[in-house]
Amino acid sequence: MTIQPTGMILYRGPSMLDGAPIIAIVTGLDGKARNTKTGLMLQTWIMRDDIAPHEALKTGDDASVCGDCQHRPINGGACYVRVFQAPLVVWKAAQRGIYAQAADLDAMRKAGAGRVVRLGSYGDPAAVPAAIWRALVANAAAHTGYTHQWRNAPDLADLCMASADSPEEATQAQAQGWRTFRVRAASEAVQSKEFVCPASKEAGQKTDCASCRACGGTSSKAKASPVIIAHGATARRFTVTRNGVAA
Repeated sequence: MTIQPTGMILYRGPSMLDGAPIIAIVTGLDGKARNTKTGLMLQTWIMRDDIAPHEALKTGDDASVCGDCQHRPINGGACYVRVFQAPLVVWKAAQRGIYAQAADLDAMRKAGAGRVVRLGSYGDPAAVPAAIWRALVANAAAHTGYTHQWRNAPDLADLCMASADSPEEATQAQAQGWRTFRVRAASEAVQSKEFVCPASKEAGQKTDCASCRACGGTSSKAKASPVIIAHGATARRFTVTRNGVAA
């Protein structure tokens, strides 16, 4: 009996952000993994190749895959991704040689064919050459993606949403041709041409990301931009920062 591989290494090489060694892996190829918020999607993980993700988070070496994101712990933020869970499991599997390296871009096209793909389940897509993502989503049913590096990665605007942490950032990104995904405090209003993320708790989790498909950058059919209320530790740090108090 042939066993369907669960993952594949898409990229192993220098980070497009700082040149350090990184690895990008796609998982969910067996069609079994399901995230309650995102639904049934291929997940992609972008991590330092030489440092476990939870250790990189502590030392600041996560800059290689997260850039200058304000939600990094070393910046006083509180990223919602629990890197000691899924990212660490995937990283350890890669170090053990569980995942094969994609033979070429065509293999990536085949892997993503007919699937809904999430670019950057952990890590910023801008850390990886754009050609990798374009191959993975070339024949996909849909994709989602988010980048905090929108100021320096205009070639990703059709693939990813610009991650914005204030109405001002959202306005700036939109002026540069991006659609945005904005994190807001519960007290902040939804702006014009924005809508509440339907997969969020505040929207009653009406759907999941795989079904919504609004976060596919400018290539999405959606024209307005989603917003979501910061939650958990991210909400606490985000609120004090937005009020001008050091986190």
